[in-house]
Amino acid sequence: MRANFIFSEVWIGLRRNLTMTIAVVITVAVSMALLGVGLMINSQVGLMSNYWNDKVEISVFLCKKGSAMPACNGKAITPAQIKALEDHIKKTPGVKGVLYENSADAYKNFKESFSNNQALVDVTRVEDLPESFRISLQDPDNYKPVLDAMKGQPGVADVTDQRQLIAPFFSLLNTLAFAALSVAIVLVLAAALLIGNTVRLSAFNRRRETGIMRLVGASNLYIQLPFVMEGVIAGLLGGVFAAVILILAKVFLFDEVVRFFGTGLGWNDLAQTITLTMVIGVVICILASFVTLRRYLRV
Repeated sequence: MRANFIFSEVWIGLRRNLTMTIAVVITVAVSMALLGVGLMINSQVGLMSNYWNDKVEISVFLCKKGSAMPACNGKAITPAQIKALEDHIKKTPGVKGVLYENSADAYKNFKESFSNNQALVDVTRVEDLPESFRISLQDPDNYKPVLDAMKGQPGVADVTDQRQLIAPFFSLLNTLAFAALSVAIVLVLAAALLIGNTVRLSAFNRRRETGIMRLVGASNLYIQLPFVMEGVIAGLLGGVFAAVILILAKVFLFDEVVRFFGTGLGWNDLAQTITLTMVIGVVICILASFVTLRRYLRV
């Protein structure tokens, strides 16, 4: 009997405040979806950082004849200098491995990397690309000592840390994640206010019923439960819509990242994000309902 009464009260409340309930569902859905996207971006950035940290190399470009680099003075590196430089690299602390790349190999890699830009490939010649050493590191975060050890060596035209090329991209991703989380927090607060307002309106409309329940000795929790369940139902519906949005975001956005950057979020990661956002949404609805009822429903 009590369960039937509670469910009937919940149904009555949802029907009376249908417009407000729809507004709550939409706000919860959007806020939870943004929160989930922000969490997914954070996870994606972490995965990509770990993935690319192991592949980041230091490129030591060697002098070519007629090079305009100040360190070369127009002279090409000699075979003896190449051998001495290779030995120096191998003896440098922090170096995991070293690979020599001649101009022909560099041109082959260049054609593969820019296969979509045939015009650029056509105007580039083998002799345009310098020889180089590719250095992999034992600890990618401790790159500076190795970088400094390569600078100023005889026959070295330039030293480049690939981390400098990808750092702006990761910085952009971190900014996007922070922005998404910030907007999500604002919308979560808006959802909490909407839920509180909906519960308050529902309690006002049913003040006669709640007055009768107080007179017959109903407990505070028993009176509050239908209003709280209204908020929970709205939170669950919003969470379901948010889950659909997150699934679409993974399929059409995050799965595309794998094609370009080699790693991406799995379905387990998505399931954890959806679970977390739904739990947060329901908890916010419960807290907002209880806080509003304590203030506006005198029981």
